[in-house]
Amino acid sequence: MERGFGKQLQHTQKNRQQNKKMSETKDTEDTQGKLWEVFIQSKKGLPFKHFGSVHAFDKEMAVQNARDLYTRRGEGKGMWVVPADAIVAVDPANDASFFEPADDKVYRHPTFYELPDGIKNM
Repeated sequence: MERGFGKQLQHTQKNRQQNKKMSETKDTEDTQGKLWEVFIQSKKGLPFKHFGSVHAFDKEMAVQNARDLYTRRGEGKGMWVVPADAIVAVDPANDASFFEPADDKVYRHPTFYELPDGIKNM
């Protein structure tokens, strides 16, 4: 049994190496289209949440693919489809200083605010 697992592991590693070599070549052509990130709002007033990604050649196709894949059972009331290359991320090397709390600005802490009775989703 262990012997079969070892062969399977070697086969998997070999496939990964081949895939890496293929992705590094400049001759490969992208046949899936651009990568788009999908955000769904489950109910009005709630925040949008990242649901996944789709591939498409234009925004109309991306919206259709996202709708077909992520909202086919009526899960959402709103949807954002964003090109993945338009999303900006914080460099992990600078995350400590970026996310450092602003203790000198106490008015930013939610303890000073009272919510009205009519607010349901906050």
